[in-house]
Amino acid sequence: MVVDVYINAIEKFMPNEPVFNDEIEDYLGYIGGKKSKAKNIVLRSNGIKRRFYVLEKGTQKQLFTNAELCSNAIKKLQNSSFSLDDIEVLACGTTSPDQLMPGHSLMVQGELKLKPIETISASGICLSGVNALKYIYLAIKSKEILCGVSTGSEASSPILSARNFEEESKCLEELETNPNIAFEKDFLRWMLSDGAGAMLLQDKPNKDKISLKIEFIDILSYAGEMPVCMYSGLEILEDSKIKSWRAFDQNEVMEKSLLSVRQDVKLLNENIVEYTVVKPLQEIIKKRDIKASDYNYFLPHYSSLYFRDKLYEGLKKVNFEIPYEKWFTNLTNFGNTGSASIYIILEELFNSGKLKKGEKILCYVPESGRFSTAFFSLEVV
Repeated sequence: MVVDVYINAIEKFMPNEPVFNDEIEDYLGYIGGKKSKAKNIVLRSNGIKRRFYVLEKGTQKQLFTNAELCSNAIKKLQNSSFSLDDIEVLACGTTSPDQLMPGHSLMVQGELKLKPIETISASGICLSGVNALKYIYLAIKSKEILCGVSTGSEASSPILSARNFEEESKCLEELETNPNIAFEKDFLRWMLSDGAGAMLLQDKPNKDKISLKIEFIDILSYAGEMPVCMYSGLEILEDSKIKSWRAFDQNEVMEKSLLSVRQDVKLLNENIVEYTVVKPLQEIIKKRDIKASDYNYFLPHYSSLYFRDKLYEGLKKVNFEIPYEKWFTNLTNFGNTGSASIYIILEELFNSGKLKKGEKILCYVPESGRFSTAFFSLEVV
């Protein structure tokens, strides 16, 4: 007997009040005491109007941990037919755990004081939330469990805080003459947002309201042929070899801001569509026998409105053109929440009252770390 898997509840938790564009540096601080030269350029391009931070305005004090964000989202899943005691497996994905060890999901379990259960911590970047979702999906599909919770969560703002760049700003006078050094590290400060999303998956749909039946979750990585593009905790040497932050002296780690998040913007622009849309979607179309007209909604996670039209052209290139009126995203209001983004997008649509039984949703989550992607298909039931 084939077991179907259903998403029966989706919730989000956003920390504190929304932060608007003119307030960002009041929360993150000023690197070297100076206003960013990249800020207005990036904000014009990404289209983000507001975001959320775990930091306190003016002090950069952290008010929530990542584990607390995540546990707060999970608590909101509870209703008359589901309690936290029903969770058999907890899978948590994040880019920004609060610690190197133990695993993020263990810290979330601890926050919730759950009974002994199986947990899995999915590491990575944007795809870590989808990897967590797929783990629960497969656990139910294989009849190992009946009920599980997956999450995606990020607390990126402490990493983006100006205090993490102070040593480098003192040591690198060439930031003024070589703006590429500054831009690659400054770029993501104006993109990223904090927040968490959680999904309840079960082997049976809701009786009195809609559910989302998972049709497939396909994840593909091109790390075997593509170089590193977005990273933290390493330095890429001139011969393209990688040197871990652990191989540096402690002072060098601070001076080089090696634990900051860095993006090779040129590599990103040249390859993100080809390796997260065109190549993988060609394979998935053949494998799943799908066509664009099958879908009523397209939910793309992208970091910037700059990529919106490029994504559309990528879809057209593989004859999978989905008109903009079918697209649904909330990037401008919530910012780029990384692994939590697709949860936060789906949460808004799922709880909007707009969905009708029989409609289909295609979700797209790219990751620029080393060029990976996910497409997953849902049916409203």
